Amino acid sequence: MGDPGEEQQIQKSSRELKELWNHFRENGDDQARREIILYYSYLVKYVAGRVMIYLPPYVELDDLISYGTIGLIDAIEGYDPDHGVKFSTYAVARIKGAIYDALRAMDWVPRSVREKAKKISKAMAELEQQKKRSPTDEELAGFLNISSDQLQQMLNQVAIPQVMSLDKVIGERDRDQPLGIDISGPQEDDPLYIVQQKNMKEVLGGAIERLPEQEQLVVSLYYYEGLTLREIGEVMDLSAARISQLHTKAILRLRGMLSREKKSLV
Repeated sequence: MGDPGEEQQIQKSSRELKELWNHFRENGDDQARREIILYYSYLVKYVAGRVMIYLPPYVELDDLISYGTIGLIDAIEGYDPDHGVKFSTYAVARIKGAIYDALRAMDWVPRSVREKAKKISKAMAELEQQKKRSPTDEELAGFLNISSDQLQQMLNQVAIPQVMSLDKVIGERDRDQPLGIDISGPQEDDPLYIVQQKNMKEVLGGAIERLPEQEQLVVSLYYYEGLTLREIGEVMDLSAARISQLHTKAILRLRGMLSREKKSLV
């Protein structure tokens, strides 16, 4: 059992938080608002850390936290407890949305980058069909008629959220759900939709199992276990840049594997 004093402190904190919300809702109390923002700031850091896995090295975590804080403030202002949704659930969606909105506003994804992502993904799929296994980096570079260094540069260039997301492979979904794992949607009561999504989950699971070991582990730790880029690096004893690159290759492989399967399931 936990320490009774610690349990009382948790209960006291919960009561204090409820009082802060009451002060804010009833009186628009600025001090209460600031304390609520501070209390939930950990959500911003958590979401920003997860988004970082998609981004090239020159993107600063502090910038993502700034964007996410705007989303948190919007969530506090717009939250209605009568809707029956937990604040943390509502806030995470708004925080993630604010970060992605800011990134999209930067308009930093040239068409050439998107084309490179498609080219690599297609090459991976063709090589896997030929060899009946996932191709190595050397094989992929040879197939594309480029050097290994050029391949690494291309992988780094396409590691951005608008290009590198399982959402683009399996369809648009609720932003608050873990990317690429819980494939649910507004048609969840439709029997045909349920069958299609069940099949898609099975296909996705099989595709993940065909990934190289390191890439499979990155996908598992990120999408299933909810670890951040930094935490995955610590688990695997690799740099953040290397984890980002492994994630990029995994998503490109999965896109190639799933693109044909998805068409047959829709």
